[in-house]
Amino acid sequence: MNLIFRTYLKIKKVAFPLLPILFLSASYATNALAAIPLITDDTGTQGKGKFQIESFGEYDYDNKEGLTTKEADLVATFTYGIIDQVDIALGGLYRFSRGGSDESTETASGISDLAIEAKWRFYENNGLSFAIKPGFTLPTGNNDKDLGNGRPTYYCYFIASKEINSWVFLANLVYLRNDNKGDDRNNIWRASLASTFQIIKNLKLVGDIGVTTNPERSSSTPPVYILGGFIYSLRDNFEIGLGVKGGLTKSEADISVRGGITWRF
Repeated sequence: MNLIFRTYLKIKKVAFPLLPILFLSASYATNALAAIPLITDDTGTQGKGKFQIESFGEYDYDNKEGLTTKEADLVATFTYGIIDQVDIALGGLYRFSRGGSDESTETASGISDLAIEAKWRFYENNGLSFAIKPGFTLPTGNNDKDLGNGRPTYYCYFIASKEINSWVFLANLVYLRNDNKGDDRNNIWRASLASTFQIIKNLKLVGDIGVTTNPERSSSTPPVYILGGFIYSLRDNFEIGLGVKGGLTKSEADISVRGGITWRF
C-alpha cells in the first residue's frame, strides 16, 4: 500500500499540472509521436515506474491548384512505464488551420481527438527488437470543423528496431480503423522506414520515409513523405529534435517543419 501511495503522489505531482495541456490537444494515430522529429516509432520503453513528457510542434504548408493550406499543430504526450517492457501513453493535439484561395479563406482551430495507447516490447536480442502499440482515439474534436472524426477510432503499430554500432534502423507497419462521420476511407495503412546515426556523443542525424493510404475516397494517390533532421541531447534525459519533411506526392503537404523536446525522469 505504501508503494502504491508513493507512486500515486509522484504521478499527481508531475502529471496533474500537465493535464490542461494534454486535454487541449490530441494526437492522430497515423502521426503519433516517435523520437522527435521522426514519424516512424521505435521499440523503446521508459522502464518500470518512469515517465516521459514530449512537447512537439509542426507547421505544414501546402499549395495545390491555387488552393493554399497552412496548419500549425501543438502536441503533448505523457508516457508512463508500467513494467520495463510496457508503457501507457495519453496524447493530444491542438490545431490551427487556414485554407482556401485569394477570394475565399476558411479557418478553424481547437482540440482534436484524444489518443490513448500502450506499447509492448515483446522481443529483444542482440540489438534486434520488436514491439506492438495498440491504441484508440476518443471523439473530443469538433467534427464540423474537421478537427476530429466524430467517432472513436482504433489502431495498431507493428514496430521493428535494429542497432548496429552507431546506427539504429526502424520499421513500422500501421493499421488504422478510421471510423468517421465524413466520407473518408475507413481502412488506413501506413508503412515507414527510418534511421538514426550517432555523429558525436550528444548529436544524432535522423532520416525517415513513409507512405500512407490516402484517406480521401476521391483520390487514389497515396501521401508519401521524406524527412531529415537531428536530435540533440542536452542531458541524458532531455532532448531537442528538429526536422524538415517534404512531400514526394501531391497528396502530401509540400513542406513541414517539426520540432520539440523530450524529458524523461
